[in-house]
Amino acid sequence: MKLSSVAGLAALFLSVAPLAIAQTAQTDPALAARVHRILDKTPLIDGHNDLPWEIRDRFGGKLDRIDLKADTAHLPLSGDQIPLMTDIPRLRAGQVGGQFWSVWIPTTITGPAAVQTTIEQIDLVKAMAQRWPADLEMAYSADDIERIHRAGRVASLIGIEGGHQINDSLPALRQMYALGARYMTLTHTSNTAWADSATDNPAHHGLTPFGKAVVHEMNRLGMVVDLSHVSPETMKAALATSAAPVMFSHSGARALVDHPRDVPDDVLALVAQNHGVVMANFFPGYVSEARARWLADRAAEQARYNAPPYDGLYIGQPERAKAALAAWDKTHPMPQVTLAMVADHIDHIRKVCGVDCVGLGSDFDGVGSVPTGLDAVDKFPALIAEMARRGWSDEELAKLAGGNMLRVLRGVEATAKALQAKEGPSQVTIVALDGAAK
Repeated sequence: MKLSSVAGLAALFLSVAPLAIAQTAQTDPALAARVHRILDKTPLIDGHNDLPWEIRDRFGGKLDRIDLKADTAHLPLSGDQIPLMTDIPRLRAGQVGGQFWSVWIPTTITGPAAVQTTIEQIDLVKAMAQRWPADLEMAYSADDIERIHRAGRVASLIGIEGGHQINDSLPALRQMYALGARYMTLTHTSNTAWADSATDNPAHHGLTPFGKAVVHEMNRLGMVVDLSHVSPETMKAALATSAAPVMFSHSGARALVDHPRDVPDDVLALVAQNHGVVMANFFPGYVSEARARWLADRAAEQARYNAPPYDGLYIGQPERAKAALAAWDKTHPMPQVTLAMVADHIDHIRKVCGVDCVGLGSDFDGVGSVPTGLDAVDKFPALIAEMARRGWSDEELAKLAGGNMLRVLRGVEATAKALQAKEGPSQVTIVALDGAAK
């Protein structure tokens, strides 16, 4: 998810922000101390944060225009922007030990430009760590995360969010790994030439032969295969292909919300067999069925008023369209989504997949609204506390916070070591395997 995809909701979000950022309950001191002890020993690892693109979009990628050591929630806003959800003080307050920074780029950027833009975003993440070395340090392995966490810094990792970013090139994939990327989401919102997205019409019904070669090369490199954003058919094909544990960097349970971005129960069962991890997403439209339907209804209403090129009731009359949508908003209040609902997804993933395959993947700074009580990176302990109130043991909470992701990384690293001992870099091309014209 990206802010641009829900930009029309920004003004509405700001109007309800005081409610949306309220805490559901005050954590009692004993429980707070328990959560602190757990997160002091085990790094809390968030699978997905989109701050790098926000820095590029709002500040031209120039770190001298934003101070992550200061409060970023109250920076001046323009247009459809909403307050940023991430800064170093809030990362500290949230006891974040490891952060996968997404180096997402729009799917409209393709070809060599996609590769270049991805490299620029990787460079930005590294520049963040260089600019604030007392707080952030680049990590490339499970051991790095634990070492950096013990040193009192936030381990910073790189995740690519879309297979379009390698331009159908295994050499480009290898160079992304060399630059530090440790997972790649096989698609974003659109299909690639070799994999189907969850939010596009099926083209391949899973993975093409080249798509399977991409998964295998990721296994050989030691890059985690990320199945957020892909279709159920692609999920199953990748799980059948991968020799290493996979991840869902930011996805919920489809049994609770029938949205294609969430994971069906039959796939959760396969993830358990794969020893992978599903990192629960915080975006309200994937957390609440009522919110998902409201978002769809609102989008339909917006199109009814102003559908290009000429079918909207108020096409060419932006003020009338805006007023009509405001009137609809007034009579159709946005359903609220809470921290407890995110906890429900975590509980469901655990129920189907087991406590060893659940984690946290916030999508902070990539969404246009947030659940009550989970407004920014400082609120992770509140979610851990909620799971504790539901009866999770210290060991189980440690697995949720980051232990399961560490295990997945170590499994991926071990698989890569074994594969590299018996084979070299793949030389296959999409033209040779799929017959696709480039």
